[in-house]
Amino acid sequence: MAGQGEPCAGPGVWNQTEPEPAAARLLSLCFLKTAGVWVPPMYLWVLGPIHLLYIHRHDKGYIQMSRLFKAKMVLGFALIILCTSSVSVTLWRIQQGTPQALEFLIHPTVWLTTMSFAVFLIHAERKKGVQASGVLFGYWLLCFLFPATSAAQQASQGDFQSDPFRHLSPYLYLSLVMAQFALSCLADQPPLFPKRPPQANPCPKAGASFPSKAMFWWVSGLVWKGYRRPLGPKDLWSLGSENSSEELVSQLEKEWTRNRSATQRHTKATAFKRKGSHNKEAPEMETLLPKQRGQRGPLLRAIWQVGRSTFLLGTLSLIISDVFRFTVPKLLSLFLEFIGDPNTPAWKGSLLAVLMFLSACLQTLFEQQHMYRLKVLQMRLRTAVTGLVYRKVLALSSSSRKSSAVGDVVNLVSVDVQRLTESVTYLNGLWLPLIWIVVCFVYLWQLLGPSALTAIAVFVSLLPLNFFITKKRNHHQEEQMRQKDCRARLTSCILRNVRTVKYHGWEGAFLDRVLHIRAQELGALKTSSLLFSVSLVSFQVSTFLVALVVFAVHTLVAEENAMDAEKAFVTLTVLNILNKAQAFLPFSIHSIVQARVSFDRLAAFLSLEETDPGAVDSSPSRCAAGEDCISIQEGTFTWSQESAPCLHRINLTVPQGCLLTVVGPVGAGKSSLLSALLGELSKVEGSVSIKGPVAYVPQEAWVQNTSVVDNVCFGQELDAPWLETVLEACALWPDVDGFPAGVHTRTGEQGMNLSGGQKQRLSLARAVYRKAAVYLLDDPLAALDAHVGQHIFNRVIGPDGLLQGTTRILVTHALHVLPQADWIVVLEDGAIAEMGSFQELLHRKGALVGLLHGARQPGDGGEGETERPAGAKDPRGSAAGGRPEGGSERFVKLVPEKDSAASEAQIGLPLDDPEGPGQPKGKDRTQYGRVKATVYLTYLRAVGTPLCLYALFLFLCQQVASFCRGYWLSLWADDPTVDGQQTHAALRGWVFGLLGCLQAIGLFASMATVLLGGIQASSLLFRGLLWDVARSPIGFFERTPVGNLLNRFSKETDTVDVDIPDKLRSLLMYAFGLLEVGLVVTVATPLAVVAILPLLLLYAGFQSLYVASSCQLRRLESARYSYVCSHVAETFQGGPVVRAFRVQGPFVAQNDAHMDESQRVCFPRLVADRWLAANLELVGNGLVFAAAMCAVLSKAHLSPGLVGFSVSAALQVTQTLQWAVRSWTDLESSIVSVERLKDYAQTPKEAPWKPLTCAAHPPWPRRGQIEFRDFGLRYRPELPLAVRGVSFRINAGEKVGIVGRTGAGKSSLAGGLLRLVEAAEGGIWIDGVPIAQVGLHTLRSRVTIIPQDPTLFPGSLRMNLDMLHEHTDEAIWEVLETVQLRATVASLPGQLHYECTDQGNNLRSSFWTRPRLLWTQGQSARCRPPWGAGLRSAQYCSLPTACAPCWTVPGFWSWTRGRWQRVAARPSCWPRRACFTGWHRSQAWSECGPSLLLWPHQPGDSAKPWRHADLGSSMAPWN
Repeated sequence: MAGQGEPCAGPGVWNQTEPEPAAARLLSLCFLKTAGVWVPPMYLWVLGPIHLLYIHRHDKGYIQMSRLFKAKMVLGFALIILCTSSVSVTLWRIQQGTPQALEFLIHPTVWLTTMSFAVFLIHAERKKGVQASGVLFGYWLLCFLFPATSAAQQASQGDFQSDPFRHLSPYLYLSLVMAQFALSCLADQPPLFPKRPPQANPCPKAGASFPSKAMFWWVSGLVWKGYRRPLGPKDLWSLGSENSSEELVSQLEKEWTRNRSATQRHTKATAFKRKGSHNKEAPEMETLLPKQRGQRGPLLRAIWQVGRSTFLLGTLSLIISDVFRFTVPKLLSLFLEFIGDPNTPAWKGSLLAVLMFLSACLQTLFEQQHMYRLKVLQMRLRTAVTGLVYRKVLALSSSSRKSSAVGDVVNLVSVDVQRLTESVTYLNGLWLPLIWIVVCFVYLWQLLGPSALTAIAVFVSLLPLNFFITKKRNHHQEEQMRQKDCRARLTSCILRNVRTVKYHGWEGAFLDRVLHIRAQELGALKTSSLLFSVSLVSFQVSTFLVALVVFAVHTLVAEENAMDAEKAFVTLTVLNILNKAQAFLPFSIHSIVQARVSFDRLAAFLSLEETDPGAVDSSPSRCAAGEDCISIQEGTFTWSQESAPCLHRINLTVPQGCLLTVVGPVGAGKSSLLSALLGELSKVEGSVSIKGPVAYVPQEAWVQNTSVVDNVCFGQELDAPWLETVLEACALWPDVDGFPAGVHTRTGEQGMNLSGGQKQRLSLARAVYRKAAVYLLDDPLAALDAHVGQHIFNRVIGPDGLLQGTTRILVTHALHVLPQADWIVVLEDGAIAEMGSFQELLHRKGALVGLLHGARQPGDGGEGETERPAGAKDPRGSAAGGRPEGGSERFVKLVPEKDSAASEAQIGLPLDDPEGPGQPKGKDRTQYGRVKATVYLTYLRAVGTPLCLYALFLFLCQQVASFCRGYWLSLWADDPTVDGQQTHAALRGWVFGLLGCLQAIGLFASMATVLLGGIQASSLLFRGLLWDVARSPIGFFERTPVGNLLNRFSKETDTVDVDIPDKLRSLLMYAFGLLEVGLVVTVATPLAVVAILPLLLLYAGFQSLYVASSCQLRRLESARYSYVCSHVAETFQGGPVVRAFRVQGPFVAQNDAHMDESQRVCFPRLVADRWLAANLELVGNGLVFAAAMCAVLSKAHLSPGLVGFSVSAALQVTQTLQWAVRSWTDLESSIVSVERLKDYAQTPKEAPWKPLTCAAHPPWPRRGQIEFRDFGLRYRPELPLAVRGVSFRINAGEKVGIVGRTGAGKSSLAGGLLRLVEAAEGGIWIDGVPIAQVGLHTLRSRVTIIPQDPTLFPGSLRMNLDMLHEHTDEAIWEVLETVQLRATVASLPGQLHYECTDQGNNLRSSFWTRPRLLWTQGQSARCRPPWGAGLRSAQYCSLPTACAPCWTVPGFWSWTRGRWQRVAARPSCWPRRACFTGWHRSQAWSECGPSLLLWPHQPGDSAKPWRHADLGSSMAPWN
């Protein structure tokens, strides 16, 4: 209730003849009394019913009567009684005949009804479980502020004796309202019976008071905890159901399905109408309409329907914030008017200072509420859209999967979803800045008149400059990205083939190539950075340019116009708002355009074709014995609707328990048949039915990034005895025994810790563990060794295996298993050529007989490979695939306490991998806590001390120029006016412009110095990283995943290139800006130092709390979201397996769990950002209030110009405070990349490439004699010897074959010869010189090796042939002629200068079969090893096992044998050069000279080499 006194009437109220200052009009007693009476009731009657409706729809439960509620009710009834007494007194006086103004009756009556409504709201909120009310908080605040102001004015006028009741009742009323306001700042107890179940660690927001919610104080506990110690997952709050994936995705999926169905119905109806009117145009329209309307519209409407309420509420908060944003300049104008009028009472200045403070605070709170709601909406949309994409991944058809690569899907989730959700913040930026611009020009017109039009001309003139800079910068950015991609591809190729690079000593050549590309990349980045500096300067100086032109026109054109403090500094405040608007508008447009591209990509992906759930008639019940379990009738299938059928008129019935094998040439349709049974193909005609659960083993094994036991169980309950049986049957026990954690060892991403055979056996074990009725096996034996494949067939697939009694369809190239099959189907060209039993098909002499004849190999003793007895012991002491002695329960139940020192034979990795799949690979270290100062010093040293000091000096100079410019403007505003003019206006304008130009020059120089210094530091750090990695031994690359290294060379390098210089520039700008503001306020009002010091302490406290917690939350969020992306990629690759096992539900739940865990981190981080912004802006508003109040107290000693300079500068600091802390936090998060680039500086390095003293003097070696003397090596100090006690001699020109099982040490001998691994005992001598005393590059340049894995690097063909540019074109053509590839290379575009892609993908396409290509890669088409061997003047050549996976392909051996005879075994190929070759098969040994047999760890005979003819029957296991 407003203070009661005289009504708003009198002779001066309507007198408009005398001008009255605006401050006097707005701060008059009549205005304040009227506002105090009507504003609070209007507020409550407008918002109260809406609030009632909201809490009725969102009932949270019943709250018991608490002391807080009872106190509120008592105070409420007291206020009702007070209002009733006011009405009663007025009525009594009227009855007594005393005249009363009508307002004395109307005002108390309005307040009586409003107070009654407020009490009813208090009761209703308790019934609906509202613990803290924002509506009532605002009501009690308004009820206190306006009447308190008018009561204070009335108290200053005295006259208490005339009407004591009406003078005392406002003070009693204010006391009661103040008590109610204090109680509304508290939160009530939780509901007794909440509607939602309680959570383990609930978010504290629900029980927070309204002020805590408004200023985000409820997050302070988490921030303080993060400051004291590193945050962990247990510290994070549980995710509310409103933010959970289950609820959000279901809402969006429901709306998306409904809108898409409606759009499809509309499209069909439109097409039908057009077909009736324009029959010829119907086909075109049917294809165009879905593309135009069927993708974007439904998804956009679905997203709008899900998030519209939150978005509209956030937009309303932003509009209210903007109202207070434009209130501040008006209040500043009134304040400067007060400073310039010496007769205005001081209380008006204090009131204006308070109003400015409150307006700025309300602007902050509403703006932060807007940001909070939109950030929460972003988080929810990211959850919902990601979940929708994941569910689409699980339903993609085969044709859709072919059109979308796994990288595209990951980009959708990681990039496009992010861009789409981030655009929500900028949607209001499309229209709101236009309103800002209009309001700003209205302000400027009121202040400066027609001179304000010149501001438009200046802004328009700056547009072409910014457009030109943006266009040029985009060009250089594109060039930088091209060079960056080129460098990334080359670096990736080098790291993935680092063994080949080190084999040949090519590190120097590749380092030069990478550094050359890097120099071009940094050149483009340097130009782009300079243009970026110009763009930033134009943006920062645009406010100054507009002010200079406007002030010059205003003061120099019109003689009666003079500059004063109000015009100068209010104009600057308005221009700052205008500058933000003109910058925010194009940025919003750019973000929306990017988001539209991402939105179209998402909509197109979500509209892709899905698998038809009705394509296969599947029944979960198992069929009885003798019934047909699988049936295909007249089936014709295709991979997509546009392609031709791949299977034609298939008729097939498979009875229960039958073992059916499917054979045929490559491309006959064997895998397509299994895909048709799974429903992966589009069914053109016919029917397919399957009875019983299905298990599927794909041709390319798919392994999850989880433990071995989780891969095998695949979501089922763990049955330990059955798991042991399955692992033993699938020959996995020797591998599990070598893993450090047994079956609990993680397989790594895409099974990176496993070999190909191990992944295939794990995939088979997953199917066997399923205990399904139908097994579809797509060539699971192809990637296995012969004896392991035979073991698995006998123990798992065959008639006596674990799967006996189930229906099995086996696609295979292993023709020796056909006699054990119940039924055989031969496919040719997508149709069944013949089928029947093995004997029947042999008698027919049809397609199967042709396959068998084609599979015969010269020299073979029979049609298949020699089978080793099932129970025979191999040289390692256990049956193939058998369980090691001593049992295996520990692998299932416990994690072993120590790493297993398993031998290579147990691990079975290619190239004698010493660690094995179970060994822990090098992992990226997770950073915790604050970044150490040494990391900053490392970066600053890379920048250079002189450059650092010079940059600080430039920033100081430009900030001094900025201070002088503002101070000069205050002097200009305080110049006396003579006859309406200022005598020194021209001089003031010229100096003001000169100072602004000096600031612009200094700003450009300082920013360019920081950015260029960052480029210099990045160049040095990258060069150091490249050198550290290149000098690392081969064991380092075996322990460190390639992804970790690539992350250093890509993401971390990009962070050092771009992010750190930009964040450092921002931090320096904001820091020097804060120093300037502090200096301005201190100089203008020295008394403000008393307030500035506590504000600085608050600022430092907020900064310290936020930085520590925010860095941890960002790291956790990045790690958590990477799980989401990895799981999406993993599911995309294994989609057919997931659908075959019918586990879509568990996978969806797993994805939702990953997403919820990511959002558990995202939500505290975004709230912490709002906590920082709100509180630091309040600190900045406190600085504004301090400057204004000190100006009021020192009014007699201050000029209006100096006060305007001080207060306007303080107004600009509110957002600068939070952005300075944000920049510091971003810099600390980014500077971690410097530490990561230096991670490998202290790792062990290999021997010098070219030592100062070398034991080998040219020409060395002369003859090429190699001697191993008791040679042994180990891959790590804690591991046993991988090769032990090897002693033999290879004479000059002799060719030796080295044979042995996988893991016996064949490749280890080659690695020891090239010193990839240093000898642990003994040594190797070449021509009498110990190689340990020879430089690595000298040694490797004298030895040529053809590695197991052929490699082609990106670049020209000639570069791949002659990496060091040592030979002429004629020599290269001669070698091409030797390997019979001259014609092939001559037919290529550019011939020797033909550009090869990574791994030679564009070369492989020119060869018609992959088996021949594998040999061609190693000998011919790969174009490196044999040609290089022929080109290099090496005296020794090593050929480890090549093309091992291809021996089982029919017809491959005959071609390979002829090529070996013509190239490798011919003396003219490597004359007078020693050569030894590693083989798996005895058929190859006949082409060599002496043969050396290796058992695991030691050779079969260390005294003399054994020829293959002397080995006898002991060679049977390799046949």
